[in-house]
Amino acid sequence: MNAQPRFFAPLARLLHWLMALMIIAMLFIGAGLAASVSERHEWLIHLHKPLGIAILALVIVRLMVRFATRQPPLPTDLPLWQVLAAKASHVLLYALMLVLPLLGWAMISAAGDPVMLGSSVQLPALVGADAPLFAVLRKAHGYLAYLLFLTVLLHLAAALFHGLIRRDGVLQSMTGTQE
Repeated sequence: MNAQPRFFAPLARLLHWLMALMIIAMLFIGAGLAASVSERHEWLIHLHKPLGIAILALVIVRLMVRFATRQPPLPTDLPLWQVLAAKASHVLLYALMLVLPLLGWAMISAAGDPVMLGSSVQLPALVGADAPLFAVLRKAHGYLAYLLFLTVLLHLAAALFHGLIRRDGVLQSMTGTQE
C-alpha cells in the first residue's frame, strides 16, 4: 500500500519557491509601475511583461506537476474551516497566477501595443486595440494584483502559523526539511 508522501515532489517545491520569488518581484515591479512616471517606467515595463509571461508558463507547468503527483495530506486534527480556507486559498492563488498574466497581455493588446519578449519575439494580440476595454482591463489587473498581494500575505501567515505555532509539518512539506 502506498503511504501518503510527507513532502511535495522536488519539482513542485522548486516551482513553488521559484514562482514565489517571481511573484513577489512582480508585485513590487507592478507597484513601481503604478507609482512611477519617471524614466524607470519603461525599464519596469520591459521587466514586467516577460516576467508575467514566464509566470503564466510556469503556473501551467506547476498545475501539470500538481495533478501528476501526490501531495502530503493536511493534518487530521486541522479544523474544517482551516481545511476549507487552505483549499480555497490555493484555488485562488492558482486562478490569480493564471488570470493576471492573461489580463496583462490582453490589456497591452487593447492598448494597441505589441507584447514583446525581448527585442525580437512578439506575442499575438489577445484582443484588438480598444481604449475602453483597455481601461477596464487595467483596473481589473490592478485590483486583482492587490488581491494576489493579500492572498500571498495570508498564505505566508498560514505557513508561519503551521511552522512556528502548530509545528505540524505543513511548512516542512514544502521546504523539504525534517521536523
